[in-house]
Amino acid sequence: MHVRRPAVLLSLAAVLLLGASFVVVVMARRPQSAGATTPSLEATPASTVDLPAVSSPAVGALFVDGAHYCTASVVHSQQGDVLLTAAHCIHDGEGGDYLTGVTFAPAYHDGVAPFGFWTVSDELVAGGWSDASDQDLDVGFATAHQAGTTQSLESLVGANTLVTGGAFEQAITLTGYPDDSETPAVCQNTTSRQDTYQLKVDCAGFPTGTSGGPWVVGQDPRTRLGTVVGVIGGFEYGGDDPDTSYSSYFDTDVQALYRQTAART
Repeated sequence: MHVRRPAVLLSLAAVLLLGASFVVVVMARRPQSAGATTPSLEATPASTVDLPAVSSPAVGALFVDGAHYCTASVVHSQQGDVLLTAAHCIHDGEGGDYLTGVTFAPAYHDGVAPFGFWTVSDELVAGGWSDASDQDLDVGFATAHQAGTTQSLESLVGANTLVTGGAFEQAITLTGYPDDSETPAVCQNTTSRQDTYQLKVDCAGFPTGTSGGPWVVGQDPRTRLGTVVGVIGGFEYGGDDPDTSYSSYFDTDVQALYRQTAART
């Protein structure tokens, strides 16, 4: 299982205000063997040099009660404030509720949050997750805000675009924050089909805490941004082996969640 959840979730005063961002390509609900069309991405790379050596500035750690427990990333939206993660990182699933007091630190590393902490709100998961913990719907969105900040999060760190209905076999860059590490794990490999609505990738060193980490296709070496086709989650909450990770397949259900989140910003 690639997520650590504190035993007691105390209300946490979040430190700062908003940002994230993301563009969706609409495709059919049915999984496809051919690749989806990938739109061009024009994003501004992060302006600070205080970044992890290999990680994208649009990827960061989710915190609650002062500890990071999951991973999230910025996806493109008009307002520049949308976050993508695993549903189980923001909602307990069947019989549960949304987590409270969650903050996001983009490009977090070595105890440093170079862009500060952003309050996570407007969390949204599919009804199939909240009602039945459906592993095929282990995808969630939220918005991020930072008090006193006039710039959007996306304008500061950039954003990935999101593609739905893509191929099961794609070369990706996988990023996540192990809960026992202060730096992100990064791996590149090719995905495969685990089940009808599940993706799989073999990448060593993705234990508890990496849930929600984005699966990015075509990452630009300059901006470290690309198109996101999955997040660590789904089967076995992302997997019980740190060397193999899973993702719910991104289909029209994911597209609908994104649209609802973006409409609330």
